[in-house]
Amino acid sequence: MVGAMRYGIFAAVLSLFLGGKMAAAERFPFSRHQEYAAGTIRPAQFSQERQDADVARYYDRWKGDFLVRENTGSRIAFGKSGSEHRRTVSEGQGYGLIIVALMAGHDPEAREIFDALWKFSRAHPSHIETRLMAWEVPGESGDSAFDGDMDIAYGLLLADRQWGSEGTMNYRAEALRVIAGILAAEIGPESHLPMLGDWVRGSKYTQWQTRPSDFAPGHFRAFRRAAGDSHWDEVVQATSQVIENLQSSRSPLTGLLPDFAVLDADGRARPAPPKFLEAKTDGDYSYNACRIPWRLATDALLNGDVRSKETAGKLSLWIEKSASGEPEKIRAGYHLNGTQLKGGNYFTGAFAAPFGVAAMLNPSQQAWLDRLYAAVCARHEGYYEDTVTLLSLLVMTGHFWDPTTMK
Repeated sequence: MVGAMRYGIFAAVLSLFLGGKMAAAERFPFSRHQEYAAGTIRPAQFSQERQDADVARYYDRWKGDFLVRENTGSRIAFGKSGSEHRRTVSEGQGYGLIIVALMAGHDPEAREIFDALWKFSRAHPSHIETRLMAWEVPGESGDSAFDGDMDIAYGLLLADRQWGSEGTMNYRAEALRVIAGILAAEIGPESHLPMLGDWVRGSKYTQWQTRPSDFAPGHFRAFRRAAGDSHWDEVVQATSQVIENLQSSRSPLTGLLPDFAVLDADGRARPAPPKFLEAKTDGDYSYNACRIPWRLATDALLNGDVRSKETAGKLSLWIEKSASGEPEKIRAGYHLNGTQLKGGNYFTGAFAAPFGVAAMLNPSQQAWLDRLYAAVCARHEGYYEDTVTLLSLLVMTGHFWDPTTMK
């Protein structure tokens, strides 16, 4: 008993000496698996041990390919080499914060890397709303992008739950600061929709123009619980309404949603026109929208939300039929009626892996889910494809959780 007391005193002193680091061992290590909503499924073809090993290997390679350590902190590179390796976007920084917090327990450097990623984000704030991150580094504009900021905030909430905020960094306070910045500068005051960034006000774009792949109701629910701000309930409702409107009026047979959407004066949503912001495919299911099944299905898995389950489930049933049950037949982009986009006649994990998360919502799709998992679990491409695949694998294998409900 005396020995135990002495050890406890020694540990407390050492913890203080190390700035609280010793007391901050991971609370939800990688080896602990999340129980998802009733009536959902997980890959069954491989054992849990095999799935854990798959994700660990995938993460190790992703980390080696895209994590860059610099004097101003660490960053997630936009590519493996050349000019793309020297470039970072806030989207990738947000993804990195989430991934690293979830991989604690596998990666002994996880907290060190997380802190360095956050340090880099703070070294490059938006010049408009300084609580947010500049969307591109190096870049000319220095303003923000909604998706990067929301994932950065979610990553900080994960860190608070994973390590606590009693050490050298108050993750919770930082998360609440970013959440407040998002609400102030990136949510439409009347539309309650995610705007494209803090640069929209005063530009030719408006709060009635939005990107459906930014609709992450699971994040918004976590922000509501963390901040105690009911405005996030309005965001959930507004985004759900846009999704339901688009699926019923524009894609009743497929459930596909566009990269960008515009609300008319009567509040009805429609796909954005070609080259609205980025490309000719801005009104199609392309490289932005491919993330939607993962975003919506994750909300259904963690929160049991019926609307997210129905909308993501519709996409999942359509793609299995469209691909004839063969994941390799999933193409890189579709018109909302389900026809393939010109130039998209190839397979990529960026499109296939998120459909794996959506397949978890329907027990009748067990074989389809298993084939999807097998098709992407060892496939490596580029920054965007591999990062979206890794995030989807974390969900499929039971390693994704909500920091505001985890016990």
